[in-house]
Amino acid sequence: MHSLARTRLLPALLLAPLLAGCFASGGDRSSGGDTGGDGSRLRVALAFPPAENLSPYGADATILSRLGVTEGLTTLDANGSAAPALAQSWRRENDRTWEFTLREAVFQDGTDVTPSAVAASLTHATEAEPAPAALSGVTLTAKAGDGGTVRITTAEPDPVLPLRLSSPSLAVLSPKAYGKTGKADPVGTATGPFEVTKVNGSTSATLARFDAYWGGRAQASGIDARFIADGTARANALRTGEVDIAEAVPVAQAATLDRATRRDTATTRTTSLLLNAASGPFEDPGLRAAARAAIDTSALAEDVYEGYADAGAGIYGPAVTWAEGKRKQPVGRAGAGRPDGRTITLATYDNRPELPEVAQVIERQLEKAGFKVELEVREYSRLESDALEGRFDAFVLARNSLVDTGDPVAVLASDYTCRGGYNIAQLCDKDVDRAVARAEETADPAGRQDAAMTAEAEILGTDAVVPLVHQRIITGVGTSVKGVLLDPYERTLVGTGTRR
Repeated sequence: MHSLARTRLLPALLLAPLLAGCFASGGDRSSGGDTGGDGSRLRVALAFPPAENLSPYGADATILSRLGVTEGLTTLDANGSAAPALAQSWRRENDRTWEFTLREAVFQDGTDVTPSAVAASLTHATEAEPAPAALSGVTLTAKAGDGGTVRITTAEPDPVLPLRLSSPSLAVLSPKAYGKTGKADPVGTATGPFEVTKVNGSTSATLARFDAYWGGRAQASGIDARFIADGTARANALRTGEVDIAEAVPVAQAATLDRATRRDTATTRTTSLLLNAASGPFEDPGLRAAARAAIDTSALAEDVYEGYADAGAGIYGPAVTWAEGKRKQPVGRAGAGRPDGRTITLATYDNRPELPEVAQVIERQLEKAGFKVELEVREYSRLESDALEGRFDAFVLARNSLVDTGDPVAVLASDYTCRGGYNIAQLCDKDVDRAVARAEETADPAGRQDAAMTAEAEILGTDAVVPLVHQRIITGVGTSVKGVLLDPYERTLVGTGTRR
């Protein structure tokens, strides 16, 4: 799934350094056919239909960034460090205040990107309900400064603010994007190389090249994006030439694609079993421990993922290269209780085709341990709200641990703390909250890594999350397509250099 939704200038050591599969280049345009010297349009099949009317504040944020529509003040480079985007530079004035100097740029509605417009856009993000994941536990105030600058102040010191501002959920939109309801409409109001011109519900979207893009004119004339939740259908669309790029190709379909059209990328995505710690059978730590003990992850990577994954080691996988050497044993685990035929609801989504198969394996393992399992599978956009409201006892989730901010601590705050905006496990544990808070307060890169791993050990000790596999993502790319952006954080797909 996407990253699913709702969190700087640090050395690359803080994040996922030198992840396998550095960026290739990318970008393209919207409706079929060749437009001669003006570039062809790109046809792209995406796995996740908009779940929130393309709001940048939730799960749809990465749809917009992957299509080259939205940008923030900063972006992530291939090493996981903050790099310039709409801000060309920044400096830290004191523990709580940073100054960002804007580059000359225009919004897709023709208005200038000004300090006041940027400050207003970030203010809207802080007021969104629920809050974007990148702002989990963070209170910030943005104000226009002098000389093309924006000053951002946080309630508490935030040593990773430039990195946090790279989040797709903190995209900068023009004043016209915000209606009286406070919702944000990115259609024609963003700053990226491609502009959304039409959205056909959850079926498709049409994008045009934004010729005034500050980073240069895109080589493709537009993008025709289709939202195809069925993974086999996405692979078939690539095979038959209906699309040029197909994201998240199922591993079962990989062998059917010509090797020249198959790209696999190491990512920071972990597939986990989340257990509802707030209500239902798994409110009991002993039953969570029983479920965790029942799960055998050894076969999932090879059998379900056919070698395109590694067995689950923790919240962070092998692509976060510093994590393994710092990993600590889970602490405070309860003894396993007796399921005694307790009925649980296990849910997942089919946008990532492997997940239903993973869920079926988990279902059999839990039933063998003595649980009675009711399995529910839906398309993600029809499942997310129920998952966030804790209506399932267990949930199989594929989550990119660095997608929200690039900061390893951010996913811990958003997914596993009492205040977290993406806490599907419904976990609220005082020891976990303290450990995450200590990690958030640590500025030294190596120290922040150590604190993150201490917090991971506390979280795993609750058995509210059982890491299953760390996966590689397969993208189908037509042989005539050049410059697709494949990155470990799954934030990008097409850019100014993507063409066919």
